[in-house]
Amino acid sequence: MAKNQIEIPKTYKPDKVEGKWYKFWLEKGFFKPRIDSGKKPFVIIMPPPNVTGELHVGHALTATLEDIMVRWHRMLGEPTLWLPGVDHSGIAAQVVVEKLLAQDGIDRHQLGREKFTERMWQWASSCRGTITRQHQRLGVSCDWDRETFTLDKGPSRAVRTAFVNLYNKGLIYRGERIINWCPRCATALSDLEVNHQELTGNLYYIRYPLTEDNDKYITVATTRPETILGDTAVAVNPDDKRFEEFLGKKVILPIVKRVIPIVTDELVDPQFGTGAVKITPAHDPIDFEIAQRQGLVEVNILNPDATMNENAGPYDGFDRFEARKAILADLERDELLVKIEPYSHSVGHCQRCHTVIEPIASKQWFVKMAPLAKPAIEAVVGGRIKIIPQRFVKVYLNWMENIRDWCISRQLWWGHRIPVWYCHDCGKLTVSIEDTINCQECGTADIEQDPDVLDTWFSSALWPHSTLGWPDDSQDFGYFYPTTVMETGYDILFFWVARMIMMGIEDTGDIPFSVVYLHGLIRDERGEKMSKLRGNVLNPIDTLEKFGTDALRFAVSTGTSPGNDTKLSTNKLAAGRNFANKLWNATRFVNRSRESYHSNMQISMDSLLLEDRWIISRLNATIDNVSRLMNEYQFGEAQRQIYDFLWGEYCDWYIEIAKIRLGDKANDKSPVPVLVHVLEKALRLLHPFMPFITEELWQSIRNRIDNTSLKVDSIMIANYPKTDKNLRDFEAERIMSTIIDIIRSIRNIRAQYNVAVGKLINAEIYTNKQKQAINTYTKAIQRMAKADVKIVGKRNKQKVEEVIVLVLAEVEIAIPMASVIDLKAERRNLNQEIEKIQADVKRLEKMLSDHNFLSRAPSAIVKKERDKLSARKDNLERLEERLASLGNA
Repeated sequence: MAKNQIEIPKTYKPDKVEGKWYKFWLEKGFFKPRIDSGKKPFVIIMPPPNVTGELHVGHALTATLEDIMVRWHRMLGEPTLWLPGVDHSGIAAQVVVEKLLAQDGIDRHQLGREKFTERMWQWASSCRGTITRQHQRLGVSCDWDRETFTLDKGPSRAVRTAFVNLYNKGLIYRGERIINWCPRCATALSDLEVNHQELTGNLYYIRYPLTEDNDKYITVATTRPETILGDTAVAVNPDDKRFEEFLGKKVILPIVKRVIPIVTDELVDPQFGTGAVKITPAHDPIDFEIAQRQGLVEVNILNPDATMNENAGPYDGFDRFEARKAILADLERDELLVKIEPYSHSVGHCQRCHTVIEPIASKQWFVKMAPLAKPAIEAVVGGRIKIIPQRFVKVYLNWMENIRDWCISRQLWWGHRIPVWYCHDCGKLTVSIEDTINCQECGTADIEQDPDVLDTWFSSALWPHSTLGWPDDSQDFGYFYPTTVMETGYDILFFWVARMIMMGIEDTGDIPFSVVYLHGLIRDERGEKMSKLRGNVLNPIDTLEKFGTDALRFAVSTGTSPGNDTKLSTNKLAAGRNFANKLWNATRFVNRSRESYHSNMQISMDSLLLEDRWIISRLNATIDNVSRLMNEYQFGEAQRQIYDFLWGEYCDWYIEIAKIRLGDKANDKSPVPVLVHVLEKALRLLHPFMPFITEELWQSIRNRIDNTSLKVDSIMIANYPKTDKNLRDFEAERIMSTIIDIIRSIRNIRAQYNVAVGKLINAEIYTNKQKQAINTYTKAIQRMAKADVKIVGKRNKQKVEEVIVLVLAEVEIAIPMASVIDLKAERRNLNQEIEKIQADVKRLEKMLSDHNFLSRAPSAIVKKERDKLSARKDNLERLEERLASLGNA
C-alpha cells in the first residue's frame, strides 16, 4: 500500500473520527471565507441559542440544516460565511439564574443590581462555552473567529444606535398603555410573549345598586370579580334598549362603596352576560380604550407581585386569587352575588414561567410598528424576500397588516439597558448612544438612567446587521450584507423574522436576507411535542455519543420538509448509524479491491459493461436530482435520494455484481475503476449531510484515483459533483431495472414460501426483447436470487396451478410449485387445518342458532362469538383457495 493511502479499520467508531477531523478543519481554516469582490457570497447568520443551559434536539436540527447549506455552497466554490452567535436571552436567562439563587435562599434584590449582573455574566460565559462545544460536536462549520454575543460591545452599540434613531424619528415613545404583566418575572411582556390557554372558569353575575334607589340594581357579569375594586364605570351598548332607564344614572360600587357612572359605548357586546359590563380601565385593554374616550379615571388595584394594593380597601395585601374568594364571600353575604355559571375563556400565561399574566395600565416604552411594517410587507409581496414554504407568506402578511405597537421595555436587570436619562431638575429626557453624566437640556448632573432593559427581541431584530459591524461601514458589512438565508423555526416568524426584516430595512435601507427558510418542530415517534414533563426529550449530545454525529444529523434531517414538523425516534437514529456502517463496509471492500488492481484507473465509456454504464448513469441522475432539490431547499428529499442511490443501487446491486466479476478469473474487465469513481463522487454528494464519515472515507480513497481535481486537503473544499447528461444511459437503466426486478421477485417468492436459505429453486424467465441482455446476467441472477435459472423466449403451457407466474414489465417468470414447497406435505397440512376449522365453524353455527344461548348470554358475548365465526369462515375460505391453487394430488 502506498504511504499516502489510508487503511480504514474494520469497524466504524465515530469517536475515533469526529474529533480528529473537526480539529483538522479548524486548523486549516476551512470555515473562514475569503472576501472576493468578483464573487457573490453565501451568508447565514446563525439564530443565536439562548444562554439558558444546553442545546436541545431542536438546535441539532437548526445546526444540521444550516450546515448542509453552508457546506454545499462552500463546495460550489462560493465565499461562504456562517457566523455563529449566542443570545443573552433577557427574561429567560434571568429566570434561570434567579431560580439557582433561590436554591441558596438568595434573591436578586439582596444581591443588588451590580452583583446580580456579575452572576448573570458568569452564567452566560459558562453557557456560551457549553453551547460552542456542543455545536462543534455537531460538526457545524462556522467561522468561530466571528462568534458574537448579543451583549458584546458591537451589538450593544448597534442597539443604542437603533434606539436613538427610532426615538429621534418619533417611532419610539413612552406612554401609558395596558401591558401584559408577569407577576413572577415582575416585568412587562409583549403580546407575542403571552401564551393563551383555553380554561374553564366561571362567569359571576353581580348586582350594582343604583344611587337614587338602593332597591334597584344593574347586573353585570365578570370572570375576574377581584377587579371590581378597580371599576370606574358600568357600560352598556347605546343600541341596547334594555338599559334605557339606566342611562345617565350612577351606581354604588360593591364593597368599596365608590359612586361610578353608567355610560354607553359601542365596544360593549350586548350578547356578553347581561349586556352591562364593568369598566376597569387599569386592568383591561378594552376598558382602557373606553375610559380614554369617556374621560374615566384609572384605579390600579395590584402590586407588581399581584397582591392587592391600598386601592383594594379591606383586601390590601391579599393575593389576587385569595382576594377573589374573599370578595365573592362578601358579595354573597350582602346578597349582591346573583349567580355563577361555568364559562370557558382564554387566559394569558407568561411564555417563560407559565404564570397567569395580569393586564395592567403602565408607563412603558413602545415602538410604532405600522410605519416599519409597510416596507417589510412590500419586500415580501414584491418578491425581494422569499419565504419557504410559501404558505407562511399569508400568515406573515396577516400579522404585519394588523400589527400593534411593540412594548420594548422590561423590568429586568439583565439585558441592554434603555439609553434614556431622566433629569430631576428640568424633567427633560436625554436619549444618547453614549453614556452621559449631564442633562442635554439644562446641563445638570442630577440625572438618572431608566432602570429598565430592552426586550431581548429588540437586539435580536438587529442580528443580521449588528453582527457584521453596523452601524460602522465595515468590510464585513459591505461584503456580506444583505445575507442570503435566514433559517429558523416557523414558531418565531413573528417574534424574530418579521422584526429582523423591519429593523434591517429601517437601519440599513436594505433587506437583511433574501430567503427565509422555516423548519418545523421535532416531535417524538408518536408525534408528541418533546418536553421534560413528558419525559420524551432526547439530549443531542447523549444521542450522538450513542449513535454518532452523522447518524444524528441523518435522523433529524430525514423526512424533513420546510415548515412541517418531523418525528425523531431511536429507529431513525439506528437507521442513520446503519447507513454509516454500510458506507464504511462498502468503502473497505472498494479499497481492498483497489489494492489488488494494478491497471489504469482511467474509465473509457466505450469499453464499459452494461452494469458499469448503469451505475454511472444512475449516479448522474442522482446528482441532477439532488442539485435540483438542494436549490429548492428540499434537503430531506435530497438526502433520501442519496441514501437510496448509495444503499439501494450502489451497495445492494452494483457491489454485489462487482463481487461476481472480481471472483471470475476469466473476466478481463475489472469493475474497480468504476467502483472507486462512483464511490468518490457519491461521498462528495453526501458530505454536506454526513461530514465526518464522508471525510474519513474520502481521504482513504482519493489518492487511489488519478484525478488532479481531487488534490485538495479535504472533501469539504473539493468540488460538489455536477451532472454530466452525456453519461445518462437509459437503455442500460432499462435492462438493469429488469434484472433487478427479476432477482427481487424471486427473492420475494423465497421469503413468501419460507424456502430454506441453502436451497436453490428453479425459475424460467420468458422474454423476447431482452433475452440476449438478460442471458449475460444468468450467473448474477442465479447467485443473487439463489435460483437455477433458464432464459427462454416463450413460456410452456404448464397447468397454471403447477407454477407460480410472475408478470413483470418486460419479462415473465415461472417458478414450479414443487421447487419451492413439498406439494404433497403442503396439501396434507392444509387439509388437516381445513378440517379443524370446519369443525370449529360447525360448532359456532350450532351455538349461534340456539335460542337459549341467544336469550341468556350477554350481548357482548354473543357479539364476540359472531365475530369469531366470521373470522373462522374468512380463514377457511383463504385456506381452500390456497389448496385449490396447488392442484390435485
